[in-house]
Parts: sequence; C-alpha cells; structure tokens
Amino acid sequence: MNLILHDYFESLEGGGRLCSLLAQGLPANLGYGFAKANHPFLIPLSPDAQHNLQAYSAIPLWRQFKLARTFSRKTTFLPQYETVIYSGFYTPLAVHHHQLGKNICYCHTPPRFIYDQRDFYRQQLPLGLRPALQAFIHYLQPRYEQAISQMDLLIANSHHVRQRIQHYLGKDAIVIYPPCDTQRFTWQGQADYYLSTGRLDPLKRVDLIIQAFLKMPDKKLVVTSGGSELRRLQQLAQAAPHIHFTDWVSEKQLAQLVGRAIAILYLPKNEDFGLSPVEAMAAGKPVIGVAEGGLLETMIPGQTGILIESPPTIAAICEAVTTLTPARALSMRSTCEARAQHFCLEIFLDNMRRQLTGEVIAKTPI
Repeated sequence: MNLILHDYFESLEGGGRLCSLLAQGLPANLGYGFAKANHPFLIPLSPDAQHNLQAYSAIPLWRQFKLARTFSRKTTFLPQYETVIYSGFYTPLAVHHHQLGKNICYCHTPPRFIYDQRDFYRQQLPLGLRPALQAFIHYLQPRYEQAISQMDLLIANSHHVRQRIQHYLGKDAIVIYPPCDTQRFTWQGQADYYLSTGRLDPLKRVDLIIQAFLKMPDKKLVVTSGGSELRRLQQLAQAAPHIHFTDWVSEKQLAQLVGRAIAILYLPKNEDFGLSPVEAMAAGKPVIGVAEGGLLETMIPGQTGILIESPPTIAAICEAVTTLTPARALSMRSTCEARAQHFCLEIFLDNMRRQLTGEVIAKTPI
C-alpha cells in the first residue's frame, strides 16, 4: 500500500486537491497535519485510510513550527507503507521514518519564505515577529534540505519549479504537471462578468486587477476568493458597484462561476504552476495572465488568452480586458478546451503510476 503525506487541508488550494485526487486514483492512503472540518477534498476517503496528525495551531509561526515538528516526530507509522509521496514544505521531514521503502517528493515549490521570497515574507511581519521568522528559517532550512537529499525521486509541478529546485537545492527533478478536473470545469454559457480567481494576498496582485476595473465602470468583475487582503481590497472597491466579492465559495459554486465567465484574470508573481488558468481553459474560458512562472507553460498566447508583459501594469490590464471582448473570448473556446486536456487527470495519474513502477514517462507537454 502507498501513502501520500500533505501538509494540511484548510482552504481549497491546488496542492490539497492534487493529493486528494492522487489518493483516490492510485489508490493510496492519506496523511496530513490537520484538516478543516468537513473539508471537501477528504469526503471520498474512509477514516481508516487517513492519518490526521491534529497539528493545528492558529498562532503565526508557531503553527509552522508545530507542523514541522509533528511530521518529524509523529510519523512512525510510515514503515507500514511501500511508497510514500511527500507534498508540501513540512512533510519531507518525516522521511527518516521510512528507510526501507521508496520516497518520492512531489515539489510544488521549495519553501519561498526560505529562498527566493525571504525578504517579502519578512516585511509582511510586524517588527517584533521578524526575529522569530529568522529563527524558524534557521530551524527548518537544514532539516528540509537534508530530507530532500534522502528522496529517491523529486517531481516538480512545472519546469519553472524544476529550475528553482536546481538553483536552490542543487538537485534535479522530473516534471509531472498537476491534474485539472476537466469533468468538473466545463462550459456553462457566457454571462456578463470577468472573473478573478487568485487568492487575496499581495503575491497574487489582485489589487492591480481591481484598480484596472475601477477605470472600466462599464465592465463587471467578480472576485471569487478570500485571503489576508480581503478587507483592504473591499475598501478599495467600496464605491464600485460593478466589482463584486464572493469570498471563498464551494467547489460547485467555483465551477459555476468559472463556467459562466467571459474570461479569467490571474496575475500572480512568478507562480509555481497555476491551476486556475488550466481550470478556466477546461471550461472554455480564455485567461488574461502575466508572462511569468508556470503560465508560460500552460497558456498559448493569442489562442487561449492574453499574456501581459511582466511586471503587469494597470494600463496593460485595461487594454487586455478591452481586447478580450465577449465575442473574442467565445472564439477561443475550443482551443482552450483542447489545451486543458494536456493537463487532465488521466495523464497525471498515468505518469504517477509509472513512477511507482519505475517506468519512464513520456515527455511533458509545453
């Protein structure tokens, strides 16, 4: 039997969805640091197929330290599994408990608060907490790198992340793209709104999207996510009745919003992979994205949407929205749907099964 370890299930993020689909498709049991009550990704799994380590904490930084220590100390059940697949920043610390089987790390990205975005995360904290962050990095970084060195195989979720692994960890990885649920994200018509799906934090640059739509009162924007910047962004758009916030929605509601939008806007900074654009394309919706990170691998500029030059500007966003009219978006439907099939669940599961059996996988599509 195989086991998948994932950091935790809280919001509806792509890493958790990937692990849930993988656990069902292999099949495999699932372990995690904690899970929000009634989390939709855990419904199909029986209780005896799960290991909930109950490592939840709401206290910043202590939460992360508790997760790291829990995976390091409380995963002595790993030897009962033939293969363990590790997903997240903290799960690799459990690898020393699994010396006789195969260890595979599916890397969404090396921890960005340790490597390429350390200064950004430091500046987000109050002055009094910054030494605590530095202390946590001092604790985690050598343990994480030691754990990665013990993996039998590293899998990156994109060529962009593969390059990060090579640069920061001195290791190579194969690329297996995350799966898109092309059965759930489908065309459901075309309503009168554009949709922003990025989490509301500074790295997703949703504020730029809102500022652009403030200059286009004739175009509707729906912001369908939550995050640390929700209140600030709501205040930014408080005098704009054409901009609507939903906060986090259910899986069903998200699929409906995507399936009926004109197009999706997604402008994160150096995104690891970016599942939202692929889900949009599966629903026949083109994407207004930024020419950075994983979007350079998933999108076909001019055919499945518009890639804005980096860094994105408000003027460039306005121009892209004006260019991507409902009629032009509709003309891209079939190309978008076809592109999304390169990232379907069946291809992902087939490539992962091949890794468990030692077969060579086909070259990933670009």
